Amino acid sequence: MVPDGRGAGQVAMRMARRIARNAAVDVAVRSPICQFAAMRVFVTGASGFVGRRLMRRLGEAGHDAHGADREVDVTESGAIDAALARHVPDVVIHLAAMSSVAHSWQEPELCYRLNFVGTRNLLASVSRRCSEARVLLIGSADQYSPMKPAEAPIDESVLLRPRSPYARTKAAAELLGQQAATRGLNVVRVRAFNHTGAGQPDFFVVSNFARQVARIQLGRQEPVMRVGNLLSVRDFLHVDDVIRAYLALIDPKVPADVYNVASGRGVTIQEVLDRLTDLAGIHPRVERDPERWRETDWLVGDPSRLESATGWRAEIELESILEELLGDWLSKEERA
Repeated sequence: MVPDGRGAGQVAMRMARRIARNAAVDVAVRSPICQFAAMRVFVTGASGFVGRRLMRRLGEAGHDAHGADREVDVTESGAIDAALARHVPDVVIHLAAMSSVAHSWQEPELCYRLNFVGTRNLLASVSRRCSEARVLLIGSADQYSPMKPAEAPIDESVLLRPRSPYARTKAAAELLGQQAATRGLNVVRVRAFNHTGAGQPDFFVVSNFARQVARIQLGRQEPVMRVGNLLSVRDFLHVDDVIRAYLALIDPKVPADVYNVASGRGVTIQEVLDRLTDLAGIHPRVERDPERWRETDWLVGDPSRLESATGWRAEIELESILEELLGDWLSKEERA
């Protein structure tokens, strides 16, 4: 059954109310952990899903934010060197990367150049041009090997066992950061768990589900959800919570270390799907897509080290995240 257009409008209205409440919470939580002097911050990958929001938040926090994306090719050492020489930042946040696991299998050489060579070039340029700058190397929970359900969430002491070209290049890039730290650079290594929100591309699972649900609700897709393994468990955060963590970690008083950005709460992919279809009021058939299928696994992070160092914790609940995503895709599909 597919509801009429009034259902889409109701979801969008609920989403707007939730976003307003989350914004109030976000401001209240962000203020106590980001009270330090404004700095000049340079962001690579600034036009991406996370980068756009991060640039806005940096400006709102009073920092002098400068960003670059494709116009500064991190795989070309001269390009990133010139950018850092021009801006001489106090902080560098390195987001530029190939972020899709599936894409990394299709183009592993490009993944290597972007994720590993790009990081190597960045660190070398920081050493030459702004050696006192704090560097946030943004890595991924995929650097850990997804495992069978564990007794406790994964902390930073768990060995890295990356499986995909994406995860391997991210793990190798983190090792470059660790080596740079031994030479005196101020490097913070971040392992961010799954995060999503309005504007995320639909090759990520939650955004993909939200788009399919929106299309079914609007009558633009047959009532069939094409999915991978629904039994796997992930730790989902809102992108704004993750950005608050990055803002906290640029504080020079926070020890330069490796940090999980996680909620510590696991949810099955099945539950994500069920909540989205409940929000939309639809009851689609579910079909397994062989190209999306992966073995059942579990990836939930322990945020204790980050919480202890900064006071940060994840605030935005899964229901709000899903309402935002669904409302965003409904709006986009209605305009298409």
